[in-house]
Amino acid sequence: MLTTDFPTGSPCWIDLGSPDPAAAATFYGAVFGWTFQELGPEAGGYGFLQADGKTVGAIGPLTEEGAKSAWTTYFKTPDADATARAVEQAGGTVRAAPFDVMDAGRMAQLTDPQGAQFAIWQAGTTTGLDAVSTDNALVWSELHTTDQEAGFGFYRAVFGWRSEKFPAPGMTYLVLSTADGDQQATSFGGVAPVMGEGQPPSWTPYFATEQVDELVGRAQAAGGTVLMPAEDVPEVGRIAWLADPFGAPFALIKGEPRQES
Repeated sequence: MLTTDFPTGSPCWIDLGSPDPAAAATFYGAVFGWTFQELGPEAGGYGFLQADGKTVGAIGPLTEEGAKSAWTTYFKTPDADATARAVEQAGGTVRAAPFDVMDAGRMAQLTDPQGAQFAIWQAGTTTGLDAVSTDNALVWSELHTTDQEAGFGFYRAVFGWRSEKFPAPGMTYLVLSTADGDQQATSFGGVAPVMGEGQPPSWTPYFATEQVDELVGRAQAAGGTVLMPAEDVPEVGRIAWLADPFGAPFALIKGEPRQES
């Protein structure tokens, strides 16, 4: 389960790249009730998404040529430069070499060998998100990939992650945990096949809510698209997959992604 302790290798930040950050912020405000705190001209249009005054994500403009709107998951590292080198050694790509974000921390933008994009964060004054695993906040990070075993193998080499196979309808799901601590207690995400033909490998955030169906309705009313209707998944919870008006996928879940046995 995600916590704001953010052990090494865990998701610690998420942000959305959008062609229209203000319109995207309005959409997510309608769905989750988030407010958007712009950081001013010096931040280049970047700003924080907040729930009850706590930062749960961020939005900024698209900065890479040809980029499509998408959420990016950042993983905690004590040394961004060393992790970027490990990514290259494991067959991944460094799209943006490590750089300092003022005194907040140090980051890099990366791509795994199957094509899923992600980022790393070395904390400075900002450790990570203010809230996780609560209503309207990040609770799970899921990798959809064309090769589950190879995909996991890359991240194991980079972060030392552990995995456990979990039977799921029509597939075997890999539950991910950080390198240290109790394996089930430190689980934070999973690895699954791509959802359909033509879907690129990607990391997708799951947001916790007790009202999955209601939020699906809000998303549709605000211009979003339903990628997978709300449904109950045994031993998982009630989930739905959506896309915002600019095509960025995200998911909703009621209940913990992994229940105690």
